[in-house]
Amino acid sequence: MMNKSSMIVRRDAGGKRPTKRTDWSRIDGLSDADIARSIAEDPDAAPLLDETWLAEATVVKARGRDRVEVQLDRDVVAWFRRDGSGYLDRINAVLRAWVEQKNTR
Repeated sequence: MMNKSSMIVRRDAGGKRPTKRTDWSRIDGLSDADIARSIAEDPDAAPLLDETWLAEATVVKARGRDRVEVQLDRDVVAWFRRDGSGYLDRINAVLRAWVEQKNTR
């Protein structure tokens, strides 16, 4: 995760951020067929979700979480916090991996 001290912000010679270069009038003029063709030609684009995909999709309920209080060593918490927000999710992921590894025995 990036923090503000490691972000790079580009500025012009006068110290101002460059203006956005998106040509919104060109984008507004694209037809649905133009957009579909652009997506089909882009190897990195995710496929469009159509009615068939939606009909076959399965709703997966997220796992619930319990709020608990845990006492952890300060250095352990500091290690997880060093990458910024989301450290509780990272701690949970480590615990989940440990539980899954134990369950495979």
